[in-house]
Amino acid sequence: MPGFDTDGLQFFDLTQRYGHGIPQWPGGAAAARGLAVNTLQFHARDGVLVQYVEGIMHRGTHMDAPIHVLEDTPTITGYELWRFFGTGVAVSIPKGKWEVVTPDDLEKTQPTIEPGDIVMINTGTHRLYGDNDDYYAYSPGLYKEAAEWLVDRKVKMVGIDVQALDHGLGTYMAPHGTGPTMPHLNAEYKVATGRDILDDFPHWEPAHKILMGNGIPGIENVGGELDQVTGKRCTFMAFPWRWPHGEGCGVRVIAVIDPQQTYRFASGS
Repeated sequence: MPGFDTDGLQFFDLTQRYGHGIPQWPGGAAAARGLAVNTLQFHARDGVLVQYVEGIMHRGTHMDAPIHVLEDTPTITGYELWRFFGTGVAVSIPKGKWEVVTPDDLEKTQPTIEPGDIVMINTGTHRLYGDNDDYYAYSPGLYKEAAEWLVDRKVKMVGIDVQALDHGLGTYMAPHGTGPTMPHLNAEYKVATGRDILDDFPHWEPAHKILMGNGIPGIENVGGELDQVTGKRCTFMAFPWRWPHGEGCGVRVIAVIDPQQTYRFASGS
């Protein structure tokens, strides 16, 4: 790279693959429409390869904009650029079916989460990524209290290796908003816990609203080489498109580690 010596730096891709056949979020009819990738021109006939992609941005590893969940708030270009790049931590918070990432979990991470950090949360769920209930319907995740903790800690950006920025039972898969799109979940939850979903998850996507309402970008479906950087302090970068009207955007999440620890990018603006 001109002007920058990359010798010794280790680069890790924390992004799930994108393209035909990627898992679809089990939302309503419009949200559940698959990603279509078609070839318009190809080498044998045309001498060039040209593809046509149709689908929403909320697929694979992506970032939501505040306008996605809060009316009259910024679009994807409303985030401040400095939030997409900087020093942070990838932390291990193992969670299973329907478990919640709590403030206590975040408080006890190693390395510790410091003000100005970019935070990547590894629950282990990215290993289940696919068109299946274990990844979507039974996912763990963040909820109101953890989001409030992250805002109070003044983090810079947050990514997590589950189906959404919010716990699945805080989305409209459960009885929130236009849901439930998966009506069998309440009966299953009642059998497992003796309570209704809304008893334990009364708020609709609070982590989305709390984090993004405070200008903190949230990245969903983090994966790839996440395990290789978990437990380490890294430099992260994840930039969305310059799309003034965008309510979400796919991102490529990269972690960089300097084994010699000879550099550190500033964590704040």
